[in-house]
Amino acid sequence: MPFRITEQAANEIRLSNHAAPGQGQHLRVAAKRKTDGSIGYAMGFDEPAETDTISTQHDVQILIGLASADLLAGAVLDYTKPDDDESDQFIFLNPNDPGFVSPDGQR
Repeated sequence: MPFRITEQAANEIRLSNHAAPGQGQHLRVAAKRKTDGSIGYAMGFDEPAETDTISTQHDVQILIGLASADLLAGAVLDYTKPDDDESDQFIFLNPNDPGFVSPDGQR
């Protein structure tokens, strides 16, 4: 299953891209396994590399490098307000992460 972004995440990404002139037009999403087995994430605007997987979702062009592809397979990037006390934020819903709990509470 490929990496996906929600429409809410895409809206925020497009707003961020317009606020950062001179940045690349593609969103690079990266993942790396940490020493404790969990997955760390990074994202930012970039230009495509020859070996990147490029997809377009909700009018956002997404780059994923070879080193991150397996870790991001089946993951979803969302933009949400997780708790009443927290501000809106990007979240990764990734079944490849050992600590993953789906929104419906399933592991």
